[in-house]
Amino acid sequence: MIKKSYIPIIILLLLLLNSASLNIILFSKARHFYIINSTSKLDPLGIDHFSGAKGSYESEGSSFKKIVFFGDSRSSDWTSPSDTEELIFINRGIYGQTTSQVAGRFDNHIVPLQPDTIVLQVGINDLKVIPLIPSLADKIITNCKRNILSIVNQSRHLGASVIITTVFPTGKIPLELRLLWSGNVSDAVIDVNNYIRSLKGPGVEVMDTAIILANEEGLVREEYSRDFLHLNTEGYQALNKELLKLLIEK
Repeated sequence: MIKKSYIPIIILLLLLLNSASLNIILFSKARHFYIINSTSKLDPLGIDHFSGAKGSYESEGSSFKKIVFFGDSRSSDWTSPSDTEELIFINRGIYGQTTSQVAGRFDNHIVPLQPDTIVLQVGINDLKVIPLIPSLADKIITNCKRNILSIVNQSRHLGASVIITTVFPTGKIPLELRLLWSGNVSDAVIDVNNYIRSLKGPGVEVMDTAIILANEEGLVREEYSRDFLHLNTEGYQALNKELLKLLIEK
C-alpha cells in the first residue's frame, strides 16, 4: 500500500511525465511545420516537387483517360483506385499547400499532363490559420473561394472536367492543438463548402465528402481517420467508391 506521504510525490512525477510527453509532441509538431515552412520558402509553389516524374501515361497514342488528383496533403495521400483499361490515375498533391499555391502551379503540374479529369481537394490549409489571425478571417475565406474558382476555371479552359470535393471534415481536436484551433475554422469550412457546392455545372461535379466520411457529430468516422486532419487508407477507399461512380458516368 502506498504511504500517504508519497502521494504528492507520485502526483508531481505524473505531472512532470505528462508535461514532458506534451513537450515532445509539441516539439515534433513544431519541427514538422518548420521543415514545411522552410521548404516552401525555397520553392514557394512546389514547382520542383514533381521534377523528373514520368509514367506510362506519357506514351503517345494512349487510350487511357487521365485522372489527376490535385491539391494539398489530402490529395497527396489519396490512394488511387487500380488503373483500368479506361482510366489511369496521377497524383499532383503537395503537403501543406494553400489554395494560392495550388492555383499558382497549375501551368507547371497540370497543363503538361493534359488530363481528362481533375479531382480537386483544397482549402483546409487556408482555413486552419484563422484562429491565429482572426482579424483576417473574412479575407482568408474570400481568397480561398477565389483561388478555388481560379483552379476550376483553369481546368475548364484546358478542356478537363472537374470533380471538386468539399473540404474533408476533421477529426477530434488533439490536446496539443486546442490552443491553435477554434470553432471559427468549422464555420469557415461550412462557408467554403457551400460555395463549392454552388460551382456544380457543366463539366464540374461536386463530391460531398461529409456524407461519406462524417459521423453524427460531423467529425470523421474513427475508422477512416489517420490523424486530426488526414484520412487512412480505408477513408480513401470509401471515397473511391463514389469517385468511380462519377468517373464511369462521364
